[in-house]
Amino acid sequence: MPGMGRMNPRMMKKLQKQLQNSTEEIDATEVIIRTKDKEIYFSNPSVSAMNMMGQQSYQIVGEPQERGLSGEENTPSIPNEDIELVASQAGVSTDKAKEALEECGGEPAEAIIKLMGG
Repeated sequence: MPGMGRMNPRMMKKLQKQLQNSTEEIDATEVIIRTKDKEIYFSNPSVSAMNMMGQQSYQIVGEPQERGLSGEENTPSIPNEDIELVASQAGVSTDKAKEALEECGGEPAEAIIKLMGG
């Protein structure tokens, strides 16, 4: 670590153990970061929380998707790959697939089941 000079191995192991003990994995299913004009959405992220000197810090690892905001209502942006997947699996047009995805909160499996009458 910069500015720390040389540290003996025993102190380094102690510091690593403290960091390890202060880190906790969080079983998150989604994370949403909301700004005044958009949302950054993480589906099935890996989230860890760390407490350092009384300050809680979170690390999010995953694929972010941006969503635009229209007034107070959130409008999720559905990836074209998901629309095409649902359309081909359910045998419907891309317009119907997109509509079903919007109704199912962007979940392809749910949209396919809905379209196939399941």
